[in-house]
Amino acid sequence: MIEARRLHILRAVADHRTVTAAAAALYLTPSAVSQQLAALEQETGHRLVERGARGVRLTPAGEILLSHTNAVLAQLERAAAELAAYGSGAAGTVTVAAFATGIGLVVAPAIARLAEARPGIRIRVRDAEGDASLPMVLDRQVDVAVAVEYRGAPGADDPRLTRVPLYAEPFDAVVPLTHRLAGTDRVRLAELAKDPWIGPYPGNPCHDVVVLACEHAGFQPRLEHSSDDFRAVVALASAGAGVALVPRSALRGMDLAGVVIRPVDGTPPTRRVFAAVRCGAEDHPLIRPVLQALGEAVPVEDGTGPDGA
Repeated sequence: MIEARRLHILRAVADHRTVTAAAAALYLTPSAVSQQLAALEQETGHRLVERGARGVRLTPAGEILLSHTNAVLAQLERAAAELAAYGSGAAGTVTVAAFATGIGLVVAPAIARLAEARPGIRIRVRDAEGDASLPMVLDRQVDVAVAVEYRGAPGADDPRLTRVPLYAEPFDAVVPLTHRLAGTDRVRLAELAKDPWIGPYPGNPCHDVVVLACEHAGFQPRLEHSSDDFRAVVALASAGAGVALVPRSALRGMDLAGVVIRPVDGTPPTRRVFAAVRCGAEDHPLIRPVLQALGEAVPVEDGTGPDGA
């Protein structure tokens, strides 16, 4: 009989590519992960992983087992959801990982809604960049991720996750008051090709959006200043250090006295935000109201609204 917890360890090793990284994500020791993999190989009668200089990869037998693992773990999530529903599931804690702007825009309002509608549900929030929260869901560190589309993100058809679109928002151009384009109504990105740029670090999903938008406009942005804090990005632009693209919701409540905010001409770069849970968990009586509250909290204003709007 194959133990489900060992399947979860197999998937973590496949996701993280090293025993050490998988162990850290699962809060286990590397030796414990290796022991569980060895036990799983004994249970199945097949060698499942191969270790090399670049980490661990699954054997063909391991890939076969992994394809069933996603279905098995999703079904176990569904079983847990039904059992929780049978037992009413009226009270409990749900952990949500989200990036800072997402916390302010939808998570905090969702908590306020749930406090009135479902006071038995307690939300625990963890701040995580848009590309970090999905692995946290898969590794069972959190229950719900508020995440951003990015290069390399699990797709909408990924069998490990169920995704709920939340909102899409444009990026606006941020230029100093003294900039030559400060007096225009809209900014063409190509006109900023020779400017110094301020933007997030590589690895941040917004970095990908900025770089791809500039590439589509025919140039590579010269990123001279880097910060994942958009307040710092705007402060640098206000000091004349460069230009930037910033998600519209991130600009709310900021001191914009030293900059000009202009929409991007044509099709603007867009950040698409969604909630994700482990496949099968979407009907859990604690998680379903959280997903509903997140969707209801999305504001429909200032160009930020339901995904695809």
